Amino acid sequence: MVLFLSSGLFCLLMAAVGIQQTPSINDLHAECLGNVIRLSVAPLFEEVDAVFNDTQIINLTPGLATQCGFSFKFDPMGNAMFFASLQNCFSQNMDDKMFSLVMQFRLPGNHMTEDPVYRVGKTCSYTPWTSREILCDRNYMEVSVRRTLPDIQTVPEQPTGGPKARSANFRRGAEAVASGYKMTAVVFSPSKKVMNVDEVQRKGYAIANTPTRLVLRSPHNAEETYLQNVAGVPMRVLSTSTFFEQKWLVTRVDATAVCPTPEAVVFTPEVITWYMPKHIDPLFSSDAFTMLEVYMGIDAKRLDTEEMAARNYSVLVTEAHIIVEIPVGAVGGYFKSHIQDDQYFVTYTIEPMLELLWIEEVAHEDTSYKVLFPITTPPMARPPQVRNYTPLDTVPEQAVFVLELGTFNLDVELLNITFPTMVLTVAECNARGFNVQEQRSPDNTLKTFRMEVPFSDPVVVKERRAEQGVTTFTLQLIYGLVVFPEYAPFSHSAVVDAVLLDIVPPSVTGNCDQENFHITVDYRNQDPFFVVLVGKRLLNHELAQQYLTEGDADFTITLPFSSPDAVFESVHSSSVRSRLDVALLNPYNNMTIKYFSLACSFLKTLTECFSNGTMTALAVKVESAPGLNPGQLTLSDPACGPTYSDDRFAYFHFTVNSCGTTRKFINNVMLYENEISLPDELEVKLNATVSSEEEYQLKVSCYYVANTTRTLAFLTRPRDHEPFVETGTGRLMVRMRLAQDASYNTFHQEEDYPVVRYLRQPLHFEVELTTSSDPKVALVLDHCWATLNEDRDSRPRWNLIINGCENPEDPYRVVFHPVVADARVHFPPHVKRFEVYMFSFVDDAGEPSGQVFVHCDVGICDASSPSGGPCSGQCVNQDNPKRGQRHVKDLFEERHLYVSSGYILWV
Repeated sequence: MVLFLSSGLFCLLMAAVGIQQTPSINDLHAECLGNVIRLSVAPLFEEVDAVFNDTQIINLTPGLATQCGFSFKFDPMGNAMFFASLQNCFSQNMDDKMFSLVMQFRLPGNHMTEDPVYRVGKTCSYTPWTSREILCDRNYMEVSVRRTLPDIQTVPEQPTGGPKARSANFRRGAEAVASGYKMTAVVFSPSKKVMNVDEVQRKGYAIANTPTRLVLRSPHNAEETYLQNVAGVPMRVLSTSTFFEQKWLVTRVDATAVCPTPEAVVFTPEVITWYMPKHIDPLFSSDAFTMLEVYMGIDAKRLDTEEMAARNYSVLVTEAHIIVEIPVGAVGGYFKSHIQDDQYFVTYTIEPMLELLWIEEVAHEDTSYKVLFPITTPPMARPPQVRNYTPLDTVPEQAVFVLELGTFNLDVELLNITFPTMVLTVAECNARGFNVQEQRSPDNTLKTFRMEVPFSDPVVVKERRAEQGVTTFTLQLIYGLVVFPEYAPFSHSAVVDAVLLDIVPPSVTGNCDQENFHITVDYRNQDPFFVVLVGKRLLNHELAQQYLTEGDADFTITLPFSSPDAVFESVHSSSVRSRLDVALLNPYNNMTIKYFSLACSFLKTLTECFSNGTMTALAVKVESAPGLNPGQLTLSDPACGPTYSDDRFAYFHFTVNSCGTTRKFINNVMLYENEISLPDELEVKLNATVSSEEEYQLKVSCYYVANTTRTLAFLTRPRDHEPFVETGTGRLMVRMRLAQDASYNTFHQEEDYPVVRYLRQPLHFEVELTTSSDPKVALVLDHCWATLNEDRDSRPRWNLIINGCENPEDPYRVVFHPVVADARVHFPPHVKRFEVYMFSFVDDAGEPSGQVFVHCDVGICDASSPSGGPCSGQCVNQDNPKRGQRHVKDLFEERHLYVSSGYILWV
């Protein structure tokens, strides 16, 4: 018997249709695939034999399978596929229209029982035949041509057993006698070698007559085949002429088969490319032909366009070639493991099929051409890796190494593990508590080996470093593995270590109130041995002063939910969900000792609706849109941007009849809705830059009762006295000074002018109301500008501040600085500060002038006026100055003042 797999022998018994039926098994499945029968077999079998006439059992060796039109395919999981040409030696042919085949499988039994036998039969219809049919399989090439001899009938010699029966079965139909015609000789080209029928079959070829056709079959490497380069592709060719003789007449039938060789394939690490000539020269009598059909399949079965697209297969028909591209690792193939010099390699195998149909325009003869073409990539290195998932946030007594070795194909098994002091099998490792497990990938095509080794086991080497307060744990091991079914051994060595602090890890807890996160770290009466990461920032001295409250053996971090160190997870109509991440890090190796995350929902009014028909909305940047710039958000009308924005928020203020707000009535309620989002062009740009970026959309709405009645109460009482007005006189003085630096502590004196500065060097100005101690009075910058000379109305003139906001046309805009009370400044509303970059005017000749004068108009107003009035502060939106412009009017007693600085020289 023939050994096909090292794990077992396969048994295939073939018989005519009349064989007695035996029980079938679910793992046998036969299909008719054009001129091929495919049988899928899941379990492993022992022997491959053929039954002839239900009496003779013939051993189906690889040579006989090739000669008779059978091929076999096995994957690493033990699954098998059998392919049989419809015109194989053992199928029952009914007028070249119906073909029946019965296969019998023998499973290995035991010494007490007979081997169980299973049979499966299949009858296939195949019509009409083309003038010529060529089949290229993995081990043979076959050509079937329409025979034009008149009334030839097959007269097989009946076998009587043994080798004679086998020889007769080969010759069945080879010698045909009718009307005096007899097959006499076969001539092979180009050698012109002549053989009779018996000699042809003894050489391993097969030749047979069917009711209408002549069939020839040859191994790929047969003596009379030859290589020919066709359109740059090496092809194997079998060319024959078969002679039939009558008394005084001789007739010749030509038959040629051409099949691709492995050199037709080009490999890259990612793609397999198979080149098939479009015009296969030895098969054509002229260049004029029409390609009617091109199909691709896998394992002899056609695929439709949707299946090919799902597997990322492609077929391209060019002027000279038909090009098939298959991704390495695509569905339909399989990986196989190999070992070379104790290194792990894999190959990928797949068996694509091409089916072509063409017709020659001169001869008007059509050809069906089918190739079953197994492809295996060259070995590809896949060095395994050991991944260390060891947690370091526990005490040494409880710590374990968590290791994962991979990745391997399913034909690899772990046999043992070698430690410095012992070798343990997988079973012994598990008995020791190492918990060795095999883990499969979700698609069940790959595996890894996971293991847990306690730090306390003797195989782990421990080294204490007292001066650092840490202990190093080291594990050395060698994995012993084997590839099935070849039993090819190989190994992989690894050394892993871990560093643990010699202390009890701290505990972290947390909770939220209406405005803040509260995170408590308990370090259990030990000195803090870690650094704290709050969000993405280390807790330094400055942050600790702001957020930290210390206890005896713990500390608490209190952080507002809107802090930049927290992230917003989601936004709802009346709440914001915010999260704070805190990590305790080992300062020696920067590894995480403890990680804690706290997420809470905080009540927050994001949309306000006012009875005067105005709405306000606050848009919040969320974690799922990290690339979002809130300043670029707009309402439904892209012209309506935020009134204020920074890197986390955008604030909108608008009326319900503007900015694309929609209105609809629901019963007695008017609903106004708008949407905050990025303009379309920015959304496309953002998604192209960050592929995982989510689209930002925030709907805002207000409800108003359409018809309602309000009841007001009005009471009067007599006045106690007549109204009166306080009057008085006084002077308000304003001065403007140039500070020496950004601290605004020292200023240039009058004798310092002209002050010399480099171009683009910052100038720090302060404007101050000097003679008032009234906290209700506020100073507001209205306009500031620069001139070439001291005359404030002279030309040329460059605006620095317009209507309280920086000049939008200035490439180096004014920067406003806040003012806080200190020993010098008692009333911050009386002082304004701003920063300008040094520049110069240019004359008509393009030469820069050497001096600049700065002037300002200021307003004095009532600081107690309602919010939104002139005393609400400097420009409220520096990113969008046009939207934030306002005029300083309704000033207290209509007072306007102006101030000017001395002149400044540039160098």
